[in-house]
This record gives sequence, structure tokens and C-alpha cells, in this order.
Amino acid sequence: MANAAADAAGAIIRPHFRAPLCVEAKGDDSPVTIADRDAEAALRALILSHFPAHGVMGEEHGTLNGEAEYLWVLDPIDGTRAFVTGRPLFGTLIGLLHRGRPVLGVIDQPVTGERWIGLAGEATRFRGPFGGQAGCRPCPRLAEAELSCTSPDMFGAATAPRFARLRAAAKRVTWGGDCYAYGLLALGLVDVVVDDTMKPWDWAALVPVVEGAGGRVTDWEGRPLALGSAGDVLAVGDPALLPEAVGLLAPGHGNRA
Repeated sequence: MANAAADAAGAIIRPHFRAPLCVEAKGDDSPVTIADRDAEAALRALILSHFPAHGVMGEEHGTLNGEAEYLWVLDPIDGTRAFVTGRPLFGTLIGLLHRGRPVLGVIDQPVTGERWIGLAGEATRFRGPFGGQAGCRPCPRLAEAELSCTSPDMFGAATAPRFARLRAAAKRVTWGGDCYAYGLLALGLVDVVVDDTMKPWDWAALVPVVEGAGGRVTDWEGRPLALGSAGDVLAVGDPALLPEAVGLLAPGHGNRA
């Protein structure tokens, strides 16, 4: 079902890539296109045709039956800014929560043909034309870690200093990528991803993919993500990195004796 849903969304998205598009700004000034809206509509229709009792939450079309035991969480184009500027650093995210816990996740890049599938309790599967195998790499120290973040603009006055401490401790930082950076982490090419202001449709699909590859995904305090989480997200490929990263992201770190 997850593969069929990703195929359906990709068939709608690909013709719009690097084609003239009308880009609108939503209430939070983030961009949206007809590709976002039509792809999510197709995902919702396909899912509900197979699982009418399930709930669906999507970035573009809201929530239906949000109290259902199984809740599909959808972001048709995570990284719309990259999409509208012709960069293939975006993806379709398809997540499934069971009683609020992420149990299935798909990251699909419909232009490059790369797809990650994570299922709770199983190893993440990856397919793509450029090679690569799912599996996070060992990296027990931040001083050796490749850090990725979507944008420095997502941090406010309270969170920017916390991220700055982590950035200073890492070997190198790379900007951009949205969900694609988490896919690279699951391939052992990135070691840490830190983001903020994320919604459930931004992270629900990422958790099974990263954790099925051997990594961890939490909030900045090291707690599992849930529907009520604030939106701060920390992903590490090597779980040994988690205590150091959480310590640097702690609000009072700089004031400790």
C-alpha cells in the first residue's frame, strides 16, 4: 500500500518539476503549489479506498477522523522551496501512526527515483539508481559528525543559541535538504540532523526510516516524538551521539557550573 501511494503521488508531482507553476503563500508564508494539493488529494483517496476506518492528517487538506487507532500522516512535498526552485532535495512523506506511535514511514524522491521504507521492528529498505544501502554509520563523537539542518531561519531567539552550541561541536554543517537529509542519515552519509518548528507531517514518516536504519529520532530533550511534541527534532545515526547532542541543546547548558 505504501509503495502504491508513493507511486500515485510521484506520478502527479513529476510533470510539475521544473515546469512553470503558480506558487502561493500559505498563512505562515510557506509556499504551496497545485502539485502539493493534487498529490495529497490522490494519497488521501487511495488510502481511504483501502482503509475507510483509518484517519488521515495532511499538510494541505487537514485532518479526517483524527482519533482513529490508525492515522496516516502525509506531506506530499516536504521541501516545497526546493521543489519550486528546481532542486531535487525534497520528498513525499507517508507516515502511519498506531495509537500515536510511528509504525510505518516512506520517504520518496519522485524525480531521482530514490525511496526509503521503514517499518517498526524491521530494517529500513532503500532503493535508488545511485547505489547505497540503508544503515547508519558509527560516529560516537560530535567532533567527527556531519551535521545537517534545513535552515538557520527556523530558529528563534530562544533556540538559536542552543543550536549554535551543537553546530560548534560538530565537524561540519550542511544546510538544506528537508526530509532528504534524514534519508542521507539513514544511508550513513550524515550523522546528525537538527530541525525546529516541525509539524507531525514533517516527522512522522522519518522516525521508522531512521530508527529502522539503526538511528534515533527524538525531541531536543531526548524524548520520543508524539502528536503533542513542540516541533524540535533531533536525529542521530549513532545512538551514542544522543546524550552529547541533547546536553548541548539543553536550555541551561551555557549556565552550568
